[in-house]
Amino acid sequence: MAPERPGTDLRVSPAVLIPVAELRWRFSRSSGPGGQNVNTTDSRVELVFDLAGSPSLPPALKARALQRLEARLVDGAVVIAASEHRSQWANRVAAQRRLVELLQGALRPPPPPRRPTRRTRGSVERRLVAKKQRSALKAQRRGPSD
Repeated sequence: MAPERPGTDLRVSPAVLIPVAELRWRFSRSSGPGGQNVNTTDSRVELVFDLAGSPSLPPALKARALQRLEARLVDGAVVIAASEHRSQWANRVAAQRRLVELLQGALRPPPPPRRPTRRTRGSVERRLVAKKQRSALKAQRRGPSD
């Protein structure tokens, strides 16, 4: 769902659109494969989205996302780093994709609550019979008591 072109608005869901103005980019030298290219180009990308301060999320969705992403937030902002590609452009696209996937997971509604169920009478009886058999087996191993 993320755009192929960095610099355009991000559509997270039909109801949520993050304007490009709310995204901050930082670039640095990447490590890993790439040879001399890595030493000379700023291909590593960090995408910063201020989740706590974003006006583009409805309050209920923002609260849900803040609660679910609490461990990942740095001062209320989500930071995504991408350096797996040799080009900055590809890393920017990868970072946007990851941000969209992360936000989609965080904004997803919670699953329906589990309805507690009782054990069936048959399963309780089978369990008790198995316990008695095991107890009898262990009692046979014990020597006669004095």
